[in-house]
Amino acid sequence: MRFNFFAFKAIYLHEMDRFKRTLGQSLISPVISTSLYFIVFGSVIGGYVEKIDGISYGSYIVPGLLMLTLLTQSISNTSFGIFFPKFNGTIYEILAAPISTLEIVLAFVGAGASKTLIVGVVIFITATFFVEVEVKYPLLMIFLLVLVSFTFALFGFLIGLMSSNFEQMSIVPTLVITPMVFLGGSLYSLDMLPPFWQTVTYFNPVVYLINGLRFSFYGVSDFNIWISISSMILFLAICITIVSILLKKGYNIKN
Repeated sequence: MRFNFFAFKAIYLHEMDRFKRTLGQSLISPVISTSLYFIVFGSVIGGYVEKIDGISYGSYIVPGLLMLTLLTQSISNTSFGIFFPKFNGTIYEILAAPISTLEIVLAFVGAGASKTLIVGVVIFITATFFVEVEVKYPLLMIFLLVLVSFTFALFGFLIGLMSSNFEQMSIVPTLVITPMVFLGGSLYSLDMLPPFWQTVTYFNPVVYLINGLRFSFYGVSDFNIWISISSMILFLAICITIVSILLKKGYNIKN
């Protein structure tokens, strides 16, 4: 079966056009939030915290704040992208068009990941105005940013697919992902925790993502970098499998 590039392009550009129309909310809001983090944590609290692994506190939290933005933005962008057509009924026009399930998923997920990467670049540039940022392994950083953006955009697609209302769609990003990021070493090193809470943190999957990104910046991590990469690829494979099964069954769409 040939890949319907024009159908893919139409959905992708439509989603990117929606990003342009909400540029203020999509870009300005994350920039303001990140700036406040650096003002409060980097400047105020950072003045009372010694260097962590030879890195100033303000610089140390950059990967964690960047990961927070990537996870929340990629999930919200794609979940809303697929949920809104379900909400207003335009999803049936997509289903009736000569476009495969793979092309639909790639278009929505690709657009969501693209928007997330744009916001991520803006956040990275914003961070350089507040603290000194060093990227020791730039290719690894780019690889991790792309991998995380696409994986959690696919996860967001899954959330939007399974949600029946806006309240259900906001539960996972607000009550699950954000707390996991803050409790995953985004603003501190795991060595600063008591032994019991260090053990508890090991069961938080986000901690491996944050440490992987931090390794690409400064070459320091609480875990082996391959643990971060393999866990991300495993989660990606799980999301692909579940989304494929639900779309083929028409779960929460055809009914």
